[in-house]
Amino acid sequence: MSRIGHAIIEIPAGVTITEKDGIVTVKGPKGELTQQLTGGITLEQQDGQLSLKRPLDSKQHKALHGLYRALIHNMVVGTSEGFTKKLELVGVGYRASNQGQKLELALGFSHGIVLELPNEVKVETLTEKGKNPIITLSSHDKQLLGMVVAKIRSFRKPEPYKGKGVRFVGENVRRKAGKSA
Repeated sequence: MSRIGHAIIEIPAGVTITEKDGIVTVKGPKGELTQQLTGGITLEQQDGQLSLKRPLDSKQHKALHGLYRALIHNMVVGTSEGFTKKLELVGVGYRASNQGQKLELALGFSHGIVLELPNEVKVETLTEKGKNPIITLSSHDKQLLGMVVAKIRSFRKPEPYKGKGVRFVGENVRRKAGKSA
């Protein structure tokens, strides 16, 4: 259960990690993230490496050990490199455009969908003739990026008969056979 918790986190150049009163702050070139630690989990930093220690071997402490290690690792990667997700709109007449932090989607409804994105998430839309529109979202916060992507996907999930909807680039949608006459 806690094999992930024992893994060491490599700290890249330009990233600083500080802990004060159970709150971990990770600063890097892409931004700054904070996370509160509970359950007595402590950090040990030395020689550009970070390891997490737990006080006991109880089931709860083992679970929190792995959880916080994964969260802090995502914070380190996000503030140094960042995360990117690409969505593809598959369907006739499906369009996407953005003006600043406003994403406008046409997904076959009688009205367009306008989504105001958080400032931490950067959005780009690409529309080429003969190809499906692509939305590229990038952020230093993996959790926030995942929530935004899930919200956009929830407007029109890929359906199994024609494959229309909002899907990840390269995602394989399981197709079903239609009615047989």
